[in-house]
Amino acid sequence: MTANQWIKTPKGYVIISLVAFLLLATIWSLDIRGIYNSILAVGVSSAVDILCSHNAKKKRTLPDSAVITGLIIALILSAATSWYIVAATSIMAILSKHILVHKKKPIFNPAAFGLLLSILFFRTGQSWWGAFGDLPSWTVVCLLAGGYMVTNRVNKFPQVFSFLGTYFILLLIMGVFNVGDASDALRSPFINASIFFALFMLTDPPTSPAKDKDQVIFGILIAIVGAVVYGLFGGLMYLFIGLLIGNLYHFLKKRPYLRTSNLQERRYQKA
Repeated sequence: MTANQWIKTPKGYVIISLVAFLLLATIWSLDIRGIYNSILAVGVSSAVDILCSHNAKKKRTLPDSAVITGLIIALILSAATSWYIVAATSIMAILSKHILVHKKKPIFNPAAFGLLLSILFFRTGQSWWGAFGDLPSWTVVCLLAGGYMVTNRVNKFPQVFSFLGTYFILLLIMGVFNVGDASDALRSPFINASIFFALFMLTDPPTSPAKDKDQVIFGILIAIVGAVVYGLFGGLMYLFIGLLIGNLYHFLKKRPYLRTSNLQERRYQKA
């Protein structure tokens, strides 16, 4: 695959968008620590991914999915996060990709899995600085533009719209009835986090459905779980918990179909 062909792939779109966000957020904030964390997260993620693939005797390919995972982790963790926590989060994320698998595909979104564990183990601060939460409101246009290209490329608009629509409606209702701190989730940087999450994490092809109907259910389920968890507990884990529950639902939903397909295939071969 040539460089020009790679750029036009979904992974190419994602990496280019995330690097652009990294540079914009760094230049505007005048804080270079985020770049250091990004280099570390990408390097560790890629190294672990290559090592795991080698041990599993998989065909050698570019670790572009690991690069995406590393960039997402670095853009979500606070730029002030210690280097060893960034590295540990990246390691946990990539190990989940290679250990928790079905039919050679990860069950859970690696970045969400690693970030959730980092909160539980290290109580990490997650500023979502790469989603422009601390930047002027007009920068959301850049976030939407990059997210649109990625979502369009992977055909995930049904689940993005169903998630965002359900999520914001639930938070609005919860805010009216003073449930938790729901009204805060409709302000920056929480709203920036939800948009980044929907466009760059929810749309991960290996861990999300392809059919439009399944995408809508997937998006609604994640929105409901995320909103409920936020209303009950607050904190920073609600989006990750929602996504991992959605990933699990998607995995369990496929299993009966796979068993039926395999049974029908064996019957066909015997006929």
